[in-house]
Amino acid sequence: MNLNVLVAGGAGYVGSHVCKALARSGHRPVVLDSLAHGHREAVRWGPLVEAGIADRAVVRRAVESYRIDAVMHFAAWIFVGESMQAPMKYFANNLGGSLALIEAALEAGVRRVVFSSTAAVYGEPQRIPIPEGHPTLPINPYGESKLMVERVLDWLARRQGMRYATLRYFNASGADPEGEIGERHDPETHLVPLAILAALGKAPALNILGVDYDTPDGTAIRDYVHVCDLAAAHVAALEHLARDGASLTLNLGGGAGTSVKEVVDAVARIGGRPVPANYAPRRAGDPPRLVADISAAREALDWRPRSSDIDTIVRTAWAWHARS
Repeated sequence: MNLNVLVAGGAGYVGSHVCKALARSGHRPVVLDSLAHGHREAVRWGPLVEAGIADRAVVRRAVESYRIDAVMHFAAWIFVGESMQAPMKYFANNLGGSLALIEAALEAGVRRVVFSSTAAVYGEPQRIPIPEGHPTLPINPYGESKLMVERVLDWLARRQGMRYATLRYFNASGADPEGEIGERHDPETHLVPLAILAALGKAPALNILGVDYDTPDGTAIRDYVHVCDLAAAHVAALEHLARDGASLTLNLGGGAGTSVKEVVDAVARIGGRPVPANYAPRRAGDPPRLVADISAAREALDWRPRSSDIDTIVRTAWAWHARS
């Protein structure tokens, strides 16, 4: 089973790691990316179609020219704070662009979609660990835009024969252990790279937001999942759909919680350098704990996170940032 896969957003962080995993599994990734936030040098395992997801004509031509069997959709604006300031930007791209991409794929006969979603669809957690059946009540436009696409896919599955795998990420982190690709955002907002860059002197001191949470060390606890584990889950989801498996909505996380302080301590220990840090009040709306229940992904895809311990995450990320 060798599939041609249109990878929207394949020049970005998670998308590029998935492209590498696809190629290693015998599939052919065809990257669709405007390069607004993606990186040309991260496109190494297949051709690049330089265009945005809203360009229906280009999408349809790419689907037909490369005989695409399935779409993987990573292309989205991702900054929660920005989404609060510019909600229309997020709905126009994350929802409007997704509609154009999906419609063009459907018109060309493609009915398999693997969608990059987020734990932000859950909003404030009502129980920990968070199962897929938890209420979906986003508290920001970013999470709302992702949930809207999830609902579109569900209706298309009911009415137009689409089959989808919606994968709700918790905290994607780490880097390719072979050093070919890694995490690079502008601006960078993720804890692991911010702590590493601060330790390397490539960024200002890390701001630790909140030390008075009801957690063992007072800092917030999050679920970190290695990007290579995420990539493996995407390949498994694609192959599940290719075998005519049913549509899926699954959490992807490490299945355990790590506090901000534990992450910072791991960076200092593995990097052999202190992490300059400032302490600030907690950010409004940040819950004390976010941890995924990943049992459904284990059962449906026979998937287990193999590299999502915090030391492996930090070690691979440190190696990437130290030489990039």
